[in-house]
Amino acid sequence: MLGYMIAIGVMISIYGLLTLGLNLHYGYTGMINFGHVAFFAVGAYTSALLVLAGYPIALGVIAAAAAAAVLAYPLGVLCLRLRADYLAIVTLSFSEIVRIVLISEEWLTNGTRGLAGIPRPFSGLGRPDLAYFALVAGVLVVCLLVVRKLTDSPFGRLIRAVRDDEDAVRSVGKDPASLKVKVLMLGGGLAGLAGAFYAHYVTYISPDQFLPIITFYVWIAMIMGGAGTRSGAVVGAALLLVFLEGSRFLRDVVPVVSEVQMASLRLAVIGLALVLFMLYRPQGLIPDRSRP
Repeated sequence: MLGYMIAIGVMISIYGLLTLGLNLHYGYTGMINFGHVAFFAVGAYTSALLVLAGYPIALGVIAAAAAAAVLAYPLGVLCLRLRADYLAIVTLSFSEIVRIVLISEEWLTNGTRGLAGIPRPFSGLGRPDLAYFALVAGVLVVCLLVVRKLTDSPFGRLIRAVRDDEDAVRSVGKDPASLKVKVLMLGGGLAGLAGAFYAHYVTYISPDQFLPIITFYVWIAMIMGGAGTRSGAVVGAALLLVFLEGSRFLRDVVPVVSEVQMASLRLAVIGLALVLFMLYRPQGLIPDRSRP
């Protein structure tokens, strides 16, 4: 039971990093990013490939965050002058392009067979899973503190102004597009960091683990926790994992439902929870106090 709870804690921390990155994009800056899983995938593959090639895990994790942030730059330059609805479509397409590249470039990624045997740190300890949870949770806390420092600074107030009224930002001589590119890179870097921790935790990755539904899971976490709030990202990630893992036990309550039907029922339960949140708590569990 302890091992299962630790596994849940690790995944909450990983999804917390993902949600924190998306929160920077949408909650603070107003960018509708439906391709967040692309940065997650790039981070996972970057770290896995480097470590499997013999480089230290620490270097792989740092490179994962950097690679995802760098990948966000050209996407931002090309797309962030688009209207919000077009940006959503382009980022969703971008995530699928990344996944197709991971499938097709077999010489590097091993295609659909994926990468196996990815090392996990602390393997020599008595409880490596507990040590890994402490590491990922500690990194999440550090990232929360960094994001807090950033969003409480003049830069943070400026990106919230971009979210609320781009024309007003332009009127004072600031460029909303350049601000969006910077935030896209920061959020992408957090997602890349989450991808690296995910790869070293599950020790096997393949393109099928980075489907668009991961992005929408993160959106659900952000909406339930509260867009535009740092603590909301973690609370939303925890709540999402409670729904995802708790719904696994629905078969004990409804034994006549088959395994295939149970997968659909789980999605229905999560969807119902999201609908109820949008109806009765649209601001999330932790509302953004900066909004009127």
